[in-house]
Amino acid sequence: MLYLIITVLLVVIVFAPQWWVRYVLKKHAKPMAGMPGTGGELAKHLLERFELSEVKLEQGNEGDNYYSPDENKVCLSPDVFNGKSLTAVASAAHEVGHAIQFNRKEPVSFLRGKYLHNANRIQNLGIMLLSAMPVIAVAIRIPHLTLITLLIGVVTMLASVVMYMAILPEEWDASFNKALPILVEGDYVPEEYLPAIREVLKACALTYVAAALADVLSIWRWLYILRA
Repeated sequence: MLYLIITVLLVVIVFAPQWWVRYVLKKHAKPMAGMPGTGGELAKHLLERFELSEVKLEQGNEGDNYYSPDENKVCLSPDVFNGKSLTAVASAAHEVGHAIQFNRKEPVSFLRGKYLHNANRIQNLGIMLLSAMPVIAVAIRIPHLTLITLLIGVVTMLASVVMYMAILPEEWDASFNKALPILVEGDYVPEEYLPAIREVLKACALTYVAAALADVLSIWRWLYILRA
């Protein structure tokens, strides 16, 4: 019974942030008749307003909401690009906020290059080690193989979480030092919707950390493969 309680608590702790992010984004994704434009139109307008003509804007696939420093591109999912909802408007402003950070070469923009690539390298290294464990187990007898595999998986995933938390100031800045002031001062959103906009912007800022936390439990897939 105790193990069951611990397992349930672990699952809740790991997945709760991602559940909350998805809930908030879906909650405010309903089209609004009074919205003057789509997320894509707002992004285009803001890029012109802040004289970021070199930044490309395109519609991506479902869930593709990001700014790519390497391509200097804002990519928005169809729901955001074509949507007239609070989620669409706030998400578009958040990604343009990243474009402003990087094109102005603000100090906060260097966090991604410093930590995100490290997170990807750690994940790739961990996956390579986990993939190699069955082969190693056949070639060499290793005591406590399952425990070692579990340790590798946990360290890999938790290290990624730490790296994503390290770039949280960049995400927070894009939401609350860029997107929110832009939306408020430009009267792009009626005042009564600002609490909802703040909620969506918070969800945007926490997206990567929430996803990294959820990935922690993906190590159980590797343990299943090893045992199979």
